[in-house]
Amino acid sequence: MLTSLQISNIVLIEKLSLEFGAGLNVLTGETGAGKSILLDALSLALGARSDSGLIRHGCDTASVVAHFDTVPSDVIGILDDLGMELDEGLILRRTLSSDGKSRAWINDVPVSARVLKSVGDALVEIHGQFANHALLNQSTHRGTLDSYAQKNIIGFGELLSATRDAYKKYHTAQQKLSDLQETLSRSASERDFLEHNINELRQLNPQPGEEEELSTKRTNMMNAEKNAAIISDARQSLMPHGTSLETLLFNTAHILERIRGEINPFQEQIDKLYELASSVAEIADSLEPDATDTDDMDTIEERLFAIRAAARKHRVSADELPELLSKMESQLNAIDNSDAELHRLDADVKKYRAEFDSHAKKLSELRTDAADRLRTMLLAELPDLKLGNADFSTEISDASPSGAGTDDITFMIRTNPGSPFAPLHRAASGGELARLMLAMRVVLAGTDDCHTFVFDEIDTGISGATASAVGARLNRLASANQALVVTHSAQVAGYADKHFKISKSVIDNKTTTSVHEITADERLHEIARIISGAEITSESITMAQTLIH
Repeated sequence: MLTSLQISNIVLIEKLSLEFGAGLNVLTGETGAGKSILLDALSLALGARSDSGLIRHGCDTASVVAHFDTVPSDVIGILDDLGMELDEGLILRRTLSSDGKSRAWINDVPVSARVLKSVGDALVEIHGQFANHALLNQSTHRGTLDSYAQKNIIGFGELLSATRDAYKKYHTAQQKLSDLQETLSRSASERDFLEHNINELRQLNPQPGEEEELSTKRTNMMNAEKNAAIISDARQSLMPHGTSLETLLFNTAHILERIRGEINPFQEQIDKLYELASSVAEIADSLEPDATDTDDMDTIEERLFAIRAAARKHRVSADELPELLSKMESQLNAIDNSDAELHRLDADVKKYRAEFDSHAKKLSELRTDAADRLRTMLLAELPDLKLGNADFSTEISDASPSGAGTDDITFMIRTNPGSPFAPLHRAASGGELARLMLAMRVVLAGTDDCHTFVFDEIDTGISGATASAVGARLNRLASANQALVVTHSAQVAGYADKHFKISKSVIDNKTTTSVHEITADERLHEIARIISGAEITSESITMAQTLIH
C-alpha cells in the first residue's frame, strides 16, 4: 500500500507531502488545478520515462519519493534477484536534473530506471494516461484466470500443482533422452577419445588435494637441499685447520692441565675450555642434517608435473580430475549400454507425457468452467457502468506444453453488438476502458497480489446512477486493496475514505499547486462545489450530504 508521496519542484508543485490511507483515496479540484501533475509525479517514482520538462521553472532539479508499507511477492522476488534485503517497507526515489539526467533508488540503493519500473509495475496498477495495467498484457491473462479459478473452482489449485510436477518429470526425462541421443550421434568418434582419456587418468589416478600435497613436499625438499649446503658451510667455518674446533679446544685444555703446582692458576679457564669444547660438539651435531631422501625429488616432481599437465589438457583444476574421470566413465558406460538406456528413457518420456497430457486436459476443462463463471460475473457488472452493450469472452487456444499445461489464454471484449471480439487493449479507450478495468478488478478482487490501483478519467462521459455505480465499485475494490482516484464526480467523491483537494494559487506572479486532505464541512463544501459549480447552493449542500457515505 502507498502510504506517502513527497514531491519537490515538479511543474507547478514546489513542495508537497501527502499521507495516503487504506481504502479509497479520492482527489478532486477545479479544472486546471494540477491533478494530472500528481499522476505524472507518481508515475515518475514508479519508473516512467523521465522528462526534464517536468522540472519546475527556475529549478535545476526535481524529486519524487514514494513510500510503501506492504510489498507484493513479485517485488520480493525482484529484490532477491538484486541481492537487496527488505526491511519494514519500501522507498522508491527518483530525481531529475535540468541536463536531462535521471537517477533512481530503492531503499537508498541506486538502481536503473528499468529495475525501478519493474518494481513500480508490481506495486501499482495505473488506469489512465500512463496506464500500466497488467490486464492489458496478454501474457498475464493465463495467470489471472488461474488465480480466479483457484478461488472459485474446487480442486483447481491441486490440479495445477500436479500438472507442474508432471511437466517437470516429462521435461527432465525428455532432456535426458535428448542428451543421450546427442551423445550417441557422436559416439563413434567419441568412444575412442573417451577410452584413451579414461585410460590415461586411471593410470595417473589423481586424488583430490594431491597436487597441493606434492607441491608442498617438493618445496620442503628443495629447502632441505639448500639447508644442507648452509650446514656444510657452517661446519667448515668451525674447522679452519682441518681439525674440528672441539678437538682443538679439548687438546688445549688437556695440555694446560699439565702445569704443576699446588693449585693450577688456570684451572677455571681450563674448565671453561672443556665446557666450550662440549658445546661446540653439540652445535656441530645439531647442524649435521638428517638423512634426506633427496632421491625422491625426481619421483615427486615427475608426478606433480604429470598431474598439472593432465589438468591443463582437460582445462580443469587438478582437484577436478577425479570428478572428470567419473564423468567420462559415465559417458562411456552410456555409450556401451545405449540400447537399454535409450529404451528406458523413451519409456519414461512416454509415461510422463501421458501423465502430463491427462492433467493438462483436465486443467483446460476447469479453465473453461472458470472462464464461463468469470464472464457471467463480469457481464453482471457492466450495465451499471454504462457498458451494457459490451460483451466479454476468454479465448482458450493451444500452446506449447509447459508447467501451466497446454492452454494459451486471451481476454477478449467487444463494446458494441455485432462487432467482432478483440483483445482488451484494442477494444476500448479512455474512461470506457477504465470502467471496464474497474469491473474486472472488482470481479477479480482477492485473486492477485497487487495492493494499489490508480484510476484517472474513470468518470468521463458518465453521471448520475452510472457515476454512483462507479463509486460503489471503487469502494468494493478499495475494501480489499488500496485505490487512488482522480475524479470530477460528486458521486465517486462521496465514497472516499480519504478526500484530498487540489488547488492552484498565484503568489508574487508564481503559480503553485497545493494538495491537502479535507474533512467535515470542508469536504461537504467541496462535493457541493462539484455538484453546482462555483456558486455553492443550499440544494447542492443537501445533495452532498446524501452522497457522503
